[in-house]
Amino acid sequence: MFSGKFFKQHIAVGFMLFALFLGAGNIIFPPQLGQQAGEQFIISIIGFLITGVGLPLLAIIAVAKNGGDLQILSNRVHPVFGIVFTSIVYLSIGPLFAIPRTGTVSYNIGVIPYLTEAQLESWVPLFISTLVFFAITLYLASNPTKIVDRVGKLLTPALFIVIALLAIKAFVTPIGPFGDPQGAYVKNAFTESFIQGYLTMDVLGALVFGIVIVQALISRGVTDRKEQVKASVFAGIIAAIGLSFVYISLSYIGATSVSQTGYFDDGGQVISAAAQVLYGNFGNIVLSAVIILACLTTSVGLLSANASFFARVVPVMSYKGYLIVFTIFSFAISNVGLANLIKISLPVLMMIYPIAIVLMIVALFAGSFGHARIIYALPLIIATIVGLNDGLKTAGLTFAPLNNLLDLLPLQAQSLGWLLPCAIAAVAGIVISILTKK
Repeated sequence: MFSGKFFKQHIAVGFMLFALFLGAGNIIFPPQLGQQAGEQFIISIIGFLITGVGLPLLAIIAVAKNGGDLQILSNRVHPVFGIVFTSIVYLSIGPLFAIPRTGTVSYNIGVIPYLTEAQLESWVPLFISTLVFFAITLYLASNPTKIVDRVGKLLTPALFIVIALLAIKAFVTPIGPFGDPQGAYVKNAFTESFIQGYLTMDVLGALVFGIVIVQALISRGVTDRKEQVKASVFAGIIAAIGLSFVYISLSYIGATSVSQTGYFDDGGQVISAAAQVLYGNFGNIVLSAVIILACLTTSVGLLSANASFFARVVPVMSYKGYLIVFTIFSFAISNVGLANLIKISLPVLMMIYPIAIVLMIVALFAGSFGHARIIYALPLIIATIVGLNDGLKTAGLTFAPLNNLLDLLPLQAQSLGWLLPCAIAAVAGIVISILTKK
């Protein structure tokens, strides 16, 4: 399917996509999962890979088949939905939350370990760290046609090397035996890890990164739609392989670390303690490099995608104008602290994630039925209702009648209550579209 010439032409795009996916959250979640799963490591990592790698790969394919643009895909439902939903997705995983988080997490794990108690009391280290971080981000994203060369060829190999150093050491000389499974992993390891992969929000990232991939391909002379889809699938496979290696390695480190490090409530603490055991003080340096590079590559991708989208949809500023505005805004928001960012933004993310998954899955097969609007509309109405309820619950707000009704849905306790009714609604949409044509 992929010739040697094709491989050489597009391998950098695959590395770029892998780098764009691999953010701080992707490094922090797996070791925490590993610690909690313990002896249930194998079944847990399978569940995590399905939602943390499999669904994002499908999302890349779905977006590529629709021109690499989330708005074009969303317009299958309705033009108004296309504008509103796409804007919410971009802003949620862009300047409102994900981009500021990259700067804050880089500071928390890459800088704080080297500060004195007196320095931790001051706002200056965070200010300076995020200022430097976003200045570099702005420089790398300033010309989207060069993202492949700057990210794919420079940052990704360095990022992969530092992760490999931890992984190889952990596999050759394990920290200890697998620990005992904890909490929900005792009896529901697969379901719990499936949900953890769902919460990485990589599907949202995949929907957004589509436009970056298409721009990179066009800059390399790939203008044919079929070739763009083929190259996007190839890039998705490369990214999936890279993410799988990272997730398996970091989860294994977490699963074998308990005897030496004890349990932690935060994945960052898990991997930090494990790195200290594996490499001593050098381990902390390696970890800092991993986190900073991961955050930087993710920030570049999200910033470029957001600026490209809004420059096209709301052309009051140029691409570089939006870059500057979003960079300054993200820099300012990052200085409010990670905890506040999560508190404010998580309810919105919980609301839109079911909608994004349903939209992506329906888009994969709706073409066989002429992309009939009813096939999209019915399941997305249900996903919106359930997602809105989940978002309100996360924010500490509940509408009792709706919440009690939705609690009757299968898998609602696992935040997957939308799954079965959306599947039924999609089938109903197909039947209606066929009968309507006849």
